[in-house]
Amino acid sequence: MGGDRLLDLDESFQIDNFAAIDDAKNFATVRLAWNEAGLGVQCEVRGKDNPPQCDPARPRGSDGLTLWLDMRESRTSHRASRYCHQFHFLPSGGGANHDEPIVLQSKINRALEDAPLAPSHVAVRTTYHRAGYVLEAFLPAAVLNGYDPHEHRRLGFFYSVRDDELGEQLLSITSEFPFWEDPSVWNLLELTPPLAA
Repeated sequence: MGGDRLLDLDESFQIDNFAAIDDAKNFATVRLAWNEAGLGVQCEVRGKDNPPQCDPARPRGSDGLTLWLDMRESRTSHRASRYCHQFHFLPSGGGANHDEPIVLQSKINRALEDAPLAPSHVAVRTTYHRAGYVLEAFLPAAVLNGYDPHEHRRLGFFYSVRDDELGEQLLSITSEFPFWEDPSVWNLLELTPPLAA
């Protein structure tokens, strides 16, 4: 299966969540990496019996990963800026037969300014296995308004993995907090350079 992968991310790239604090069970692993050219994300969902349920017209109600990013880590504002992005990665629903992975970008509710919409330049791939799938994408710098890993190494970051069978897995806080529109409740992600060999 390794030859089918878009990204080569081992466990060291994994983003740990806080499910255990709320006695929730993880059904997905999310990994993230960066370089000068952009951000790579990988999401593996395990424990499924049925194919993913995806509808590009309803990305937040579909199976897949939603990622929120703030390129300027503006944790003092409750409303998104033009540097805040919302991406939906669906394992299927794209292409002529609706069986190809797709990336969609949406505006963030109540945003002060909207980030430019440009998800068509995103490489995305789904690899299926017996109990789920691996969804991978690379977000080039051109679609990440304000991406500057040298000047701004700290990003606002939040994710939701949704599955019709398994429920919703969140990075940290629950839906009691408006993470879908409030960047001040997103987690902090620091872009660290690779360790010297």
